Amino acid sequence: MTDAAHDFDFWIGDWDVFGPEGGQVGRNTVTSMFATPSASGMLHEHWHGNGGVEGRSINAYDRTRGRWHQTWMDSTGDMLLLEGGLVGGAMVLEGRTPNGQDPTVVDRQRITWTQLSDADGAEVRQLWESSSDDGATWTVAFDGRYRRR
Repeated sequence: MTDAAHDFDFWIGDWDVFGPEGGQVGRNTVTSMFATPSASGMLHEHWHGNGGVEGRSINAYDRTRGRWHQTWMDSTGDMLLLEGGLVGGAMVLEGRTPNGQDPTVVDRQRITWTQLSDADGAEVRQLWESSSDDGATWTVAFDGRYRRR
């Protein structure tokens, strides 16, 4: 695999997740889908939100297109498809979804994962933004800090 297949490895781990006000909003476990460390490029996420929502994602590096892909599904029936890659050292994945209030309108979704601490990888910020005007303006949907358990 290419080095880009390891670009999202910093997210692997057991995490407690905190919101912008500092309160814990959930926990997350991200694992490599294969036992061999060199065979990275596929991650599995298992989210447990404090509000009762459970979600899972499959994250895979597509060597042919040189892009990362995420498929997210949760216990409320929501699904999100994202693609992207490293931008300035952060993983940035984007996609489009029907607007929650008007399904004839398509919103852009952008999620950015940034490793905040040094090489020990003790903290990651996940910033989820949504745009109803094709990216002219963005609204924060979720701003979480992942701290290793």
